[in-house]
Amino acid sequence: MERPYDIIIWGASGFTGQLVVDYMSKNYANSNVRWAVAGRNTDKLTSILAGRDVPVLKADSHDTNSLDILAQQGRVILTTVGPYARYGSELVAACARHGTHYCDLTGEVHWMREMITKHQDEAVASGARIVHTCGFDSIPSDLGVYFLQQQMQAKHGVPAKHIKYRPRAFSGGFSGGTIDSMMAMMESAQKDSSIMKTMAKPYCLNDKMTGLDGPDRMSSYFDEDFDAWVGPFVMAAVNTRVVRRSNELLNGAYGTDFRYDEGTVISKGAKGFLGANAIGAGTMAFAGLAALPITRPLLKKFLPKPGEGPTPEAIENGHYHIELRGIHPTDPSKNMTAHVKGDKDPGYGSTSKMIVESALALAQDDLPVKGGFWTPASAMGDALLSRLPASAGVTFEIESP
Repeated sequence: MERPYDIIIWGASGFTGQLVVDYMSKNYANSNVRWAVAGRNTDKLTSILAGRDVPVLKADSHDTNSLDILAQQGRVILTTVGPYARYGSELVAACARHGTHYCDLTGEVHWMREMITKHQDEAVASGARIVHTCGFDSIPSDLGVYFLQQQMQAKHGVPAKHIKYRPRAFSGGFSGGTIDSMMAMMESAQKDSSIMKTMAKPYCLNDKMTGLDGPDRMSSYFDEDFDAWVGPFVMAAVNTRVVRRSNELLNGAYGTDFRYDEGTVISKGAKGFLGANAIGAGTMAFAGLAALPITRPLLKKFLPKPGEGPTPEAIENGHYHIELRGIHPTDPSKNMTAHVKGDKDPGYGSTSKMIVESALALAQDDLPVKGGFWTPASAMGDALLSRLPASAGVTFEIESP
């Protein structure tokens, strides 16, 4: 069936959605990409477009009929509407039914597991490629590991047995949408204890394959490979699960005993020890306050509200630099280090570019996979390693020995 649009942006009136529209307008307005925006409030969408010649479609997150019509009009649905467990399930189902490719920015691990379980067979049958986590969570992690393993195989003929992800520089802010998703996840977990059990499993996104990784490490530890103290990284519980699922979907290309972890590297000595412990204590304190019904409303008073986010200046001046260390299976002298760098605020400026390039890859590129639920690396690893440095300001480099 011929579809009038290559990409339909769902959620263009939200904070991140507006950044996505701006990026599309700036970079692809005069291209061969046919795109539209869609949402419940078409007047608001028209206002946000500010005279740009972009079609506006109407649908509702909880109206199955309108979502069925929407899904059949586009090759790809790009959605920024979260919390996804609250607003995204019917859209995923519609895409799976109608063979419509899909990408989002969710970090809601329990919801991803639910969607895979419910709709994998239907997506395979229809040809819909469903790809979660197409922003800062989890493209730098997932593509960084994919890239480093490619380089390790090319140079040494084996995959790294263990890869460690360590942010080196990070400048950006939180939006109210991200906070709202985190709070919604905690509220859901309070009502359903199985959600926390799912999130706690290191391989919860895998269907069969497991490995050597254990529970997420919340305490500080000294990492000899970095000669520094390391504390927890706030999004590790999402990114690590995605990377481990990629290994399964890539038929164990990283090895059946592959290990992957993420942490925040501080420094060595007493200062590093205190800093790493402070990060661990702060992370656990925030999680504890967010999990309790009595303290969650108090947190919401002091954190950004949905629709709020960093200033344009903060987005423009933001950046990130991530180091990934690949450990050779037998010879430490053959360890390799990759650097992933991005311009602009990671969660919003860079994320909006990454999800657009992901949608374009799904719509236009000759990808090696058919229908089903995929990760960014397993569905479009090579395509994104080409697209992101060329268009989105995200680079992947191997450190010279």
